[in-house]
Amino acid sequence: MGTKRSYGDGCAIARGLDLVGERWALLIVRELLLGPKRFTDLKRGLPNASPNVLSERLRELEQSGIVKRHTLPPPVSSQVYELTDWGRELEVIVVSLGRWASGSPSPPSDAPVGADSVALALRGLFDPVAANGLQATYELGLGDDRFRVDVAGGEIEVARGGNEQADATIETDANTLNSVLWGDRSLADAERSRGIVVNGDQRAAERFFRLFPIPSSA
Repeated sequence: MGTKRSYGDGCAIARGLDLVGERWALLIVRELLLGPKRFTDLKRGLPNASPNVLSERLRELEQSGIVKRHTLPPPVSSQVYELTDWGRELEVIVVSLGRWASGSPSPPSDAPVGADSVALALRGLFDPVAANGLQATYELGLGDDRFRVDVAGGEIEVARGGNEQADATIETDANTLNSVLWGDRSLADAERSRGIVVNGDQRAAERFFRLFPIPSSA
């Protein structure tokens, strides 16, 4: 097992980095912000992290009081990891970091993105002005992952799970949605190729794709 490093600096910022600054630690937090996950789910969301490193980071986050684990009741009986109340306070930091990085003058990476990453980006890049007067609920299917997105009163809520009462359902995958919202691919092109399939209120769905502008580059 590796030795956890410390900056040896009494500043609270340095202490925060001691807690979540190790490689993969903050991305584990990202993967848990929308709810508990099994180890296999975490590995699916972080495919480039080795099982040993992922296990080590989870142990460190548990020891720090950021993550806890428990066993679901029968018939599931699976062990899951979730954020503690204190750990969930990292949401504003993680979402703000993503918003800040999206305005980088460097070109965006062409690396694949995960479903939770895109879902959290919806929170971080949501523009209340673009949503003026909109009240709608969406079910967003990103491969095997489903999310409920509620927009009302200039605010957005994103949660894991489906929504049978959605005004519009959007079926796609994380990389396609990323390319349409923040890349150079048009919604029309993605729909023609069936990369995005919309059911329900078409106008509400089209409005959805205009709610998340990228901040101006530095």
